[in-house]
Amino acid sequence: MPVDAFAHTFVVAAPPARVYAHLADPRSYVGLSPLVVAVRDVHTDGDRVSYVALERFRFWTNPIRVTMTLDPHAPALVSEVVSPGRVRLRAAVTLAPAGTGTEVTEAITVESPWVLRRYVLRQARAVQLRRAAELTRRMSASG
Repeated sequence: MPVDAFAHTFVVAAPPARVYAHLADPRSYVGLSPLVVAVRDVHTDGDRVSYVALERFRFWTNPIRVTMTLDPHAPALVSEVVSPGRVRLRAAVTLAPAGTGTEVTEAITVESPWVLRRYVLRQARAVQLRRAAELTRRMSASG
C-alpha cells in the first residue's frame, strides 16, 4: 500500500503547557478535528491513551480506533489511527515555545489502499488545516 507524508507548522497564542493539556485530552478532538463528532471508550495506561473517535461523513459514521502516546517532557503527542478500509494514519505533534505562544508542528503519515489514496490524502490534509485553524481559535479565545 502507498504511504504518504506531509507536515504543517503554525503558531498559537498560548504557552506549550496549555496547548499540550488540550491536545492530550481525547474529548478536545470533538470539533477540533472537523469530522470527529464524539469520543468514547477512553482508557489511560501510563503514557498511552486509547479511545474510539466517531467521524461523521456525509452518508456514514466511521468509528476509528486511536492510540495516543504522550510525552509531556518533549512536549509531544503521537496518535496512531486505525480506520476501516485498511487506512492507517500516524500524526506526530511537537510543541516548541515561540515568544509568548507555541509553535505547533503536526507531521502526518498515512497508509491507504490505492483505490482510496487520493480521497484519503485530500481528507487528511483538509482536516489537518482545519484542525490547525480551530486550535488557533481555541487557544486565542481561552487566553
